[in-house]
Amino acid sequence: MSVDFVEGFRLARVWDEDRAAAECLAAVFADEPEVCDDFAAVSDDVDLVFVADCNGDGSDHLELARPGLEKGVATFVDKPLALTGADARALIRLADAHGAPLTSISILRALPKAELFARRLGEVGEVQFGSVQGGGTAMAGHVHAASLALGLFGNGVESVRAMGETELQMVHLGYGDRADRPRRGVALNCDVGAVWHCAFHASAYGPQGAIHSPPLSDWDFPFGAAAILRIVKEMVQTRRSPAIIGDMLEAVAICEAAREAQATGEPVKL
Repeated sequence: MSVDFVEGFRLARVWDEDRAAAECLAAVFADEPEVCDDFAAVSDDVDLVFVADCNGDGSDHLELARPGLEKGVATFVDKPLALTGADARALIRLADAHGAPLTSISILRALPKAELFARRLGEVGEVQFGSVQGGGTAMAGHVHAASLALGLFGNGVESVRAMGETELQMVHLGYGDRADRPRRGVALNCDVGAVWHCAFHASAYGPQGAIHSPPLSDWDFPFGAAAILRIVKEMVQTRRSPAIIGDMLEAVAICEAAREAQATGEPVKL
């Protein structure tokens, strides 16, 4: 496997609530990044802050990103941008208020192999129905499924339904009457059991047949990571937030609506 190297990054500071873990990470890098005692210090005298997927659901991302954003530092927040739409919008407002470029991108949204599959959609004629399988029941996983669906079939989801014996086992995304979106919506099968190397799969159906993606798995994720790094590098250089932040905001809203829909048994409008 050969992934293009993305130049121009140097790890300068690290922090973790477990200092031993931060010291272990710092020891891996030849640049010997400084281990900070306070997460607010990570954003001092740097060009970019990376907020990792800390507790798995994004509920702490607003708190962790705040110091850097208030200093105007460009910030990448690992998926999900936040647990709730309210927190996600608060992050965007905070970034705007301080002129800090901000983005958050699912690796599934940036995979070259997923882009190749999207180019094949015309093979089925007008796409009537789509599906994405994978992600699991945790927010850190099923936000990938939502992001992949938006990347393949388009944004602008109007309604969300959810059902199943486990959390977000089956989610249906409805696009209303939009002629340029799947008329029968898109299904997210998040809880599909054990999968090979964290693989996701996508399918599209239309009057001329069906197409199915190859596995989108650990073997492909490094290529998505490189694509994200190139987007982040441009964000730092231009001091402009990429438009793709809007898709992550919608993905967070989809996941939040799905939780509500499963709890109430009713469809939720976005």
